Amino acid sequence: MNDTVIQVRELRKRYGTMTAVDGISFDIRRGETFALLGPNGAGKSTTIEILEGYRNRTSGDVGVLGVDPRRAGLDWKARLGIVLQTSGEAGTVTVRELLTEFAGYYPHPRPVDEVIAAVGLEAKQKVRVSRLSGGQKRRLDVALGIIGRPELLFLDEPTTGFDPEARRQFWELIHSLKAEGTSILLTTHYLDEAAQLGDRAAVITGGRIAALGAIDEIGGSEARIPVVRWTDTTGLAHARRTSEPGALVAALFRDGGEPSGLEVVRPTLEDIYLGLIRDTEEHDSSEEASAAGSSPADPHVHPSLTAVSEEV
Repeated sequence: MNDTVIQVRELRKRYGTMTAVDGISFDIRRGETFALLGPNGAGKSTTIEILEGYRNRTSGDVGVLGVDPRRAGLDWKARLGIVLQTSGEAGTVTVRELLTEFAGYYPHPRPVDEVIAAVGLEAKQKVRVSRLSGGQKRRLDVALGIIGRPELLFLDEPTTGFDPEARRQFWELIHSLKAEGTSILLTTHYLDEAAQLGDRAAVITGGRIAALGAIDEIGGSEARIPVVRWTDTTGLAHARRTSEPGALVAALFRDGGEPSGLEVVRPTLEDIYLGLIRDTEEHDSSEEASAAGSSPADPHVHPSLTAVSEEV
């Protein structure tokens, strides 16, 4: 069995003079959860819609479950599960009726009762869809996406509108799907969600990939150097990046005394992500300024840990 469920090579999508996706390439392996991260307008949704077969690409090569999406048929679509950012309204039917209808579209669907329980809608199964809250409708979207027992599941901002408890329950559901061998492509603005669920990630901004790799390696080792913060006896605050925070603390306070406000901070995925976005935007601004024949403006320094000086 092929170990790759999605292959993307030099994918581009243009709308007139505007380039939404600018030559991106990546693979997604069978059974992994791959997070596609980036700000609004970065090209994430366009990329996913091309992979799902909803939108045609301008150029590049794409394979999803071994098939070019723009030439795929119904048998291919039955192997996918799709949770869009927004969905159509089916207000005249109940939750159970809608899921029962959708189950009939697939050759080997999950039991309706199992799916309702998995998304936490047991108490709402006989309620009309139009009477559900926003968060409950989002749970129903997820239920519709998984009822066909998909080989590949697309999740585009799936937990928007979820409360913290519902998000945790959703994470448990995704872990169970992954354990069954389901491959998942996830977009989310919750970086803790990407860190919790993802095996690998790509950060996309301006239609291009700024970083690609394992969740705990993305951005490189430099971006993960811890920061030691403290306040000296004069009240002056210090911050220093070091790969040996314990040795630094011992050296700074070898003469005794209690450091004030001492903390060792290890950059999170969110810190690294913000640094990547900032660096890419500054690079693009510099290129635009150079093309216009002028010097770029002083870059704005984002208060992420990646920008902390190595000097005491």
